[in-house]
Amino acid sequence: MPGRNMQEPGKRSHNDGSVKTAPQLCSTTSKATVLSVLRASAGVNSLHTFTDEEELLRDSVRRFANDVIGPRVRDMDENENMDPAVIKALFEQGLMGIETSADHGGSESSFTSAIIAIEELAKVDPSVSVLCDVHNTLVNTVFRTYATEAQKDQYLPQLSDSRLGSFCLSEAASGSDAFALQTRAELKGDHYVLNGSKMWITNSYEASIFLVFATVDASKGYKGITCFIVEKDMGVQIAKKEQKLGIRASSTCTLNFDDVKVPIENVLGGPEAIGKGYKVAIEILNEGRIGIAAQMIGLAQGAFDKSVAYAFQRKQFGKAIGEFQGMGFQFAEVATEIEAAKLLTYNAARRKEEGRSFTKEAAMAKYYSSVVAQKAAGSAIEWAGGVGFTRESGIEKYWRDSKIGAIYEGTSNIQLNTIAKFIQKEYS
Repeated sequence: MPGRNMQEPGKRSHNDGSVKTAPQLCSTTSKATVLSVLRASAGVNSLHTFTDEEELLRDSVRRFANDVIGPRVRDMDENENMDPAVIKALFEQGLMGIETSADHGGSESSFTSAIIAIEELAKVDPSVSVLCDVHNTLVNTVFRTYATEAQKDQYLPQLSDSRLGSFCLSEAASGSDAFALQTRAELKGDHYVLNGSKMWITNSYEASIFLVFATVDASKGYKGITCFIVEKDMGVQIAKKEQKLGIRASSTCTLNFDDVKVPIENVLGGPEAIGKGYKVAIEILNEGRIGIAAQMIGLAQGAFDKSVAYAFQRKQFGKAIGEFQGMGFQFAEVATEIEAAKLLTYNAARRKEEGRSFTKEAAMAKYYSSVVAQKAAGSAIEWAGGVGFTRESGIEKYWRDSKIGAIYEGTSNIQLNTIAKFIQKEYS
C-alpha cells in the first residue's frame, strides 16, 4: 500500500533504513517450556499444586486413615461412639495442632495442610474428619488468633497434645440466627457466672476445653456477646447426646451451664475483648466452612472410589457393569463435579492463606461441596446395587454422613444468601 513500508514477517526496520531479521523466540516445543517457566516464576500454578510438605502429609494421613481408622469405622458407626484409641492416635500423629506453632507443640503447617488432612480422613470416615476439623479450624484457630499470650501458652500445648476442644455457639433459639443466643454471663467479683444451654455441639462428649459464647449485657444486643474459655471440670454438664442419621461416631450434645464459675482471666482475649465475641464467631465460621467443604469433597471421593471399584469387578451380561456406556457417563459426570468442588475448596483455602478476602469463596465451596457429596454418595449406592444398600458395604454410610453438609456451620440457604449479597454488591 502507498505510504506504508511493507516488510516481510519476522523483519523490522531500523533508523538507518536497513532491515534486519527479528530473533525468533523459539520453536513450538520450547515456547511451551518458556511459558511454563515464566508462569512458575510468577507464582502462577494450578490449584492442584501443593508443597512437598503438603504432599507428604496427604500420603501420611491417607495411610493412617486406611490402617488405623478404617478397621474401626463400622463399629464406631453402629455404636455411635468415637473410639478413644482413634482420638489418641490423632494426637500422636500430630493432626490436632496442624497450624499451631512448634513452640506450642504443634506441627506449624499451612492452613491448606489442615484442609488436606480433613479431606483424607473423610475419605475413610467423615465422623473422624469433623472431629479433627472442628478442633483445628475452629478451636485452635480461635486461640491462635484471639487469645492473650498467656492463654495461648496455657491452652495451645494442651490442645496439641491430648485435650480435645469444642466450639459452643448454637442454642435452641439461635441456629442460623447465631446472635439470638440466650446464655448469660454475669460478673461477680473475680469471675463470671454462666447460665444457659447449648445445642448441636460437636466434640462435646469427649472434649475437656470449651469455647462458650454468652451475653454479658443483653441491652447491647450482639455487641454484648463474649467468648469464654471453659474447662469441663468447672461444671459443664452433658444433658443429652443426640442420636443422628449420619456422622454417628461424632458426638453432638446439648450442654447445660448452671451457675458455672469462670475466672475473669478466662475471657478469651482478656478484658478488652468483652463484647467482641460476635466478631470471633463471624470470622472463624468463614474459615470453618472451608473445613466442612474439605470434609464433603473427601466424603464424595471416598464414596466414588469404593463404588466405582466395585462396578468394575461386578459382572453382568458378560462384562463389568462399569464398562457399560450408561454407567461410564454417570461416573464421568460425578467425577467432574467432585473435581470442581475440590478446586473451589482449594481456592478458598489458598485465598485465606494469602490474606485475601475469602468469605464468598468459602460459602461457594461449602455449598457446592455439600451438594456434590450428596449426589456422589447417593449415586454410589445405586452403582453398587443391592450391595450398596447394605450397611456391610460401608457405601450407604457416606450418604447418611453427607446430609449434614447442607446443615452445619451455615445451612445451604445461608451460603446462597451470602453469595447473593456479594453478587448484589458487585452489580447494583
